[in-house]
Amino acid sequence: MKNLRNYIALVAVGAICCSCEDFLDRTPDDKVNEQEVFTRYEKVNELVTDLYAEAKGSNKPLLFFNHFSASAITDECSASSHEASIPHQFHIGNYGPSQGMPDRSSVGQYWWDLYTRIRKANIILDGVKKYNTPDNPQVGREGDITKRVGETYFLRGYLHFLLLRAYGEAPYLDYLVNPEDEMTFEKISAHSLVEKICQDADSAYQRVEASYGGQDFGRVDKGACLGLKAMARWIAATPMWNGGNFPDDTRIFKEEYTYSADRWEAAKKASKAVIDCVAEDGSPRYKLYTKSEVTDFGDLDGKNTSNSKVQKRLWNMFFDMESIQQEWVWFVTRDKDTGWSGDILPPSQGGHARQRPLQEQVDEYEYIASDGYGYPIYGDRAKADGYDDGNPYESVKRDPRFYRDIRYHGSIYDNKALNTAEGNDAVSGSYQENASHTGYYMRKFYKDAWNKGDGGHTINAPAIWRLPEIMYIYCEAVNETSGPNQEIYDMLNEIRARSFMAPIPPVALTDKAIMNDYIQRERRVELFYENHRIWHTRLYLEADDQTELAKEKVYKDANSWPYAKTQRWSHGMKPVEDPNGKIEVDGKKYRMERIVVNDGRVFETPKHYLFPIMSDELKRTPGLVQNPGW
Repeated sequence: MKNLRNYIALVAVGAICCSCEDFLDRTPDDKVNEQEVFTRYEKVNELVTDLYAEAKGSNKPLLFFNHFSASAITDECSASSHEASIPHQFHIGNYGPSQGMPDRSSVGQYWWDLYTRIRKANIILDGVKKYNTPDNPQVGREGDITKRVGETYFLRGYLHFLLLRAYGEAPYLDYLVNPEDEMTFEKISAHSLVEKICQDADSAYQRVEASYGGQDFGRVDKGACLGLKAMARWIAATPMWNGGNFPDDTRIFKEEYTYSADRWEAAKKASKAVIDCVAEDGSPRYKLYTKSEVTDFGDLDGKNTSNSKVQKRLWNMFFDMESIQQEWVWFVTRDKDTGWSGDILPPSQGGHARQRPLQEQVDEYEYIASDGYGYPIYGDRAKADGYDDGNPYESVKRDPRFYRDIRYHGSIYDNKALNTAEGNDAVSGSYQENASHTGYYMRKFYKDAWNKGDGGHTINAPAIWRLPEIMYIYCEAVNETSGPNQEIYDMLNEIRARSFMAPIPPVALTDKAIMNDYIQRERRVELFYENHRIWHTRLYLEADDQTELAKEKVYKDANSWPYAKTQRWSHGMKPVEDPNGKIEVDGKKYRMERIVVNDGRVFETPKHYLFPIMSDELKRTPGLVQNPGW
């Protein structure tokens, strides 16, 4: 295992004839090799390219936990037992500082790998400065070395951002550590980390272009730098670090975490800078993807095979390059390929449903009422408006994103109705089986009407940060600092409208709490399965929120909904044959019934709010302090 004290070395890149480890360990005869690398632009470019790949690999949304996304350790999904059942080990609490993290080898997202990659960034910055690395010799590529340095500053800040998000207080290494140095690393406060992240983002911003096209598209541009600042400022403003009731608080700098409205002001300013960002030609850098109309239900072949439930825009926004160029702020391309789609499919299509949506997530998709506005199905008016929990998918029209994201009993895919009552796709009793134990299957991200035998395709989705997330930060910050107004009401409705969803009712304009409910529900629906829920539920301390805890106290059975957002509950739906049922599948009538999903889920506070630092890391670095509860 790699760690801060090991002083890992860069992986040998391309034509570098010697191992980079040779010169980075600075043995007596390695000086020539170090000089050869950092006095040649092409070799430094290769090192930066390698760092790009590793930094993006540290936060792959679809594969955050090696073979799985992070959704199944939240109330979005429950996981199957395939591939060592990594998410299941998390949500039953089978990890810790001594026993390790599930799949401890990681894919770059844990403490030791993040610091490994931070050290690589510092090696590049130190080497370029020491040897005054020359510019790109290619005609028309002048200034590339400056951009590579800017990109490295961004990547260093971004890797520290990932540490902040998962571990909280941590050391910020903005200098090169040499083998002879003492291991005196100590944590700094979350807010000090944020300031340093923003400093690195500013250093990058000064060196990179406003936007890129062609072969350079996907490199760090000014918008990505502004996005990093917005995300860091948002974390600083959330309850975990800004006045929330963190239980049994043993954080080192807990006195710094009292509430300050200034942090929301900073998040507002930072997110607005992204929204207002301009491209190289002076046009808006970002805008929402709105290609194709509400009446276009074309699938891969342009056919309507979803019974007019899923508009082309809703799935194409994750594949059309126009969408990627318009609204993806920082992203991973080729996150996964055809194999992921096959894994997610139900058994009848050759899959084994590795991650199965939970009722907790399904309940968050609003319905469209007769007055033309969207409301939660657990709201006071839902039943009067016709919502029927026995026919939850069709008794009222749900948010179009629901039909795009979730496959349910009776849903149409490739002109076939899903049957979770009988056959291979029937609701199972265990996460260890191939069929879903929640009654739901994933639909988001794989191309509509694609089947396992249809040939390969690349999964480019989801983005790490895309424009709607930044817009939510801005709306929340405005609501927190000055209350609801027309600007954020219109902004939220713009996001909803591009997914053909009805607007928020006007009452939200006059009620801060109602507006906040809509912001948080929007965030949860729009960003489903995009590696956000795991952090949101922790940053907002939902497992200790008094409103959510009150729901636990009155809980009796699966019908005691809305369910608490405390990450200790798992529910689904199963079809029950009923001659009076409103759902007809394969000639039989059904009503839906809520069920408890027995997946052993636990969430203990405060320890599950932050990842633990491994015990051997603490031994090697005595100045470090373990995270609360571990």
